[in-house]
Amino acid sequence: MARKKKELPLLQGVEITGIAAEGKALARIQWRPEDESRIVLFVPYASVGDVADIQVDRKKHSFAEGHIVRLVKPSSARVEPRCGHFGLCGGCKWQHLPYDEQLRWKQQQVVDALQRIAKVELPEVSPIIGSRQIWEYRNKMEYTFANKKWRSWDDIKSGREFTDRPDALGFHIPGAFDKVLHIDECHLQEAFGNEVRNFIYDEAGRHGWDFYDIRNNSGLLRTLMIRTASTGERMVCVSFGADRPDDIKDVMSAISERFPELTSLLYVVNLKLNDTIADQEVHVWRGRDYIEEEMEGLKFRINAKSFYQTNSRQAYELYKVARHLAGLEEGSADKAPLVYDLYTGTGTIANFVAKNASKVIGIEYVEAAVADARVNSAANGISNTDFFAGDMKDILTSEFIDRHGRPDVMIIDPPRAGMHEDVVKTILGAAPEVIVYVSCNPATQARDLALLDGQYRVTDVQPVDMFPHTHHVENVVRLIKRK
Repeated sequence: MARKKKELPLLQGVEITGIAAEGKALARIQWRPEDESRIVLFVPYASVGDVADIQVDRKKHSFAEGHIVRLVKPSSARVEPRCGHFGLCGGCKWQHLPYDEQLRWKQQQVVDALQRIAKVELPEVSPIIGSRQIWEYRNKMEYTFANKKWRSWDDIKSGREFTDRPDALGFHIPGAFDKVLHIDECHLQEAFGNEVRNFIYDEAGRHGWDFYDIRNNSGLLRTLMIRTASTGERMVCVSFGADRPDDIKDVMSAISERFPELTSLLYVVNLKLNDTIADQEVHVWRGRDYIEEEMEGLKFRINAKSFYQTNSRQAYELYKVARHLAGLEEGSADKAPLVYDLYTGTGTIANFVAKNASKVIGIEYVEAAVADARVNSAANGISNTDFFAGDMKDILTSEFIDRHGRPDVMIIDPPRAGMHEDVVKTILGAAPEVIVYVSCNPATQARDLALLDGQYRVTDVQPVDMFPHTHHVENVVRLIKRK
């Protein structure tokens, strides 16, 4: 006989006291009257100072998770969220916090990670560099077409009859690959993104173009990518889930006619079981197959598959910090240093610092990104860069260093998971004088700093906010070789 699921309690009058590393708010509660110790309760969409009735959804030995049922007393540190989809789409979970409050907690997240995980000697953490633009700052948005619109539990319980269209063009619900929330307006990208998305949705309704059915891997309209650049150039790429040339022509012609200002209008026919277009052929319907970003006179070509920091203006601030901490500003070094740029991506940092280096060697796992890096160097007349594709731990060997030279400066910008231990060992063997570690995950960065601590000490820590209204934070650390 199946054991009856234990009903979890509704906790009344809980005060929120902090923000956790992954963005949820927290409270410390006494689970049972006889318990002397308290456990942590994690609550999304709450603010420090809130007093709320909270329904517990999950209970583990040392923590619990729940959601707000009733806000008894709102915190003074609360603002009205701007987005009508707040609380459902999951993309901007901190919209209810004033921006200065967001920055305060991001700063604390960096400090906590470095102190609790790295446990190394640290300088004072510099004040976080906030984003001047906190809305419409993303240069890339990706949306999903679905033939079945996701409905919230409150909508379903209401018992009302739905008269709107059943299909959706929007975002996946967090943790649910098959549920798509329809988006009417998103404030993360300039208004042009909303115009394109809503136009295609309306046109599909008028013409009867079918939306993707994830269960049956069928349907014409599958995904939509919209990219905008600080130069004013714009790209739209539509992914189709069915190879129907006449229908594809109708869709692309409609977009082309409505948005003649597009620099790049592309499409993909993707018949496989996942949405990624990395292994798919991209077709040019009109214009170029790329758009260009600009930074200090440098041009960076971005195609449909390219990686580029999604906040262009704040990426410039981030790269300036990395360049400064690397000692690669004009006239900042006695001699031009040899620089290794690990996890170089499309070579943005490598090309950005190249004019003050004797040479920059970039290493990246994705071959297409390395091809972009080489194109970007050539397009900017930069001749002192060299890029290599492959797994970092396989490429960056002692033999590679002997062949290309021992670096004076090493810039590291790994994925969220941080660095493989073998890569750390090779870095220690390469023994650069200066390491600049750029990270989008302070926790894994802290872990790696502990591994480097035997030979390097941290001299500077500079957080940078790239993504307002989310808990994500970038952090740049400078390390110098111990004498």
